[in-house]
Amino acid sequence: MKKVAVLIADIFDENELVYPLYRLKEDFEVHLVGDEKDKVYKGKSGFEKTSTHAAKEIKADDYAGILIPGGYSPDKMRGSEALKQFVKDMDAQKKPIAAICHAGWMLTSCCEVEGKTLTSTPAIQDDMKHAGVNWVNEALAVDGHLITARMPDDMPGFVKEFVRQVEG
Repeated sequence: MKKVAVLIADIFDENELVYPLYRLKEDFEVHLVGDEKDKVYKGKSGFEKTSTHAAKEIKADDYAGILIPGGYSPDKMRGSEALKQFVKDMDAQKKPIAAICHAGWMLTSCCEVEGKTLTSTPAIQDDMKHAGVNWVNEALAVDGHLITARMPDDMPGFVKEFVRQVEG
């Protein structure tokens, strides 16, 4: 069974974490990867979820894809060298990387995004554009192995495309 990673950090958007987490468990072995293993992380409204793996203890070679939820957790993730390195390694291997909402921050910090057509929450479009992204205000933007969406309402198509790419 293929393994996928879903990243987690404090202040995650509950919808953008829980919906894909359980949908992905239907087809894949899913690891909830944080900066620390077995750490309780809190969402924007106080919902708690515990990581299953620490980024420093895993390798991109072992994963078929990675999904990065939004909320304000991507800003916290950017402070973790281990989380950033994991995403960089996945990008270097051109494995599917799905980022929704504010998760575009992780893409601009970790991935080769210059010239790519991507989307995000409109709130960070300036950050995306300054990183050289061709930012579009669309429910789903796919550029190679990078899969992006704006908000929770975009989740069905976003998760479906991620599953399609991971399945190959």
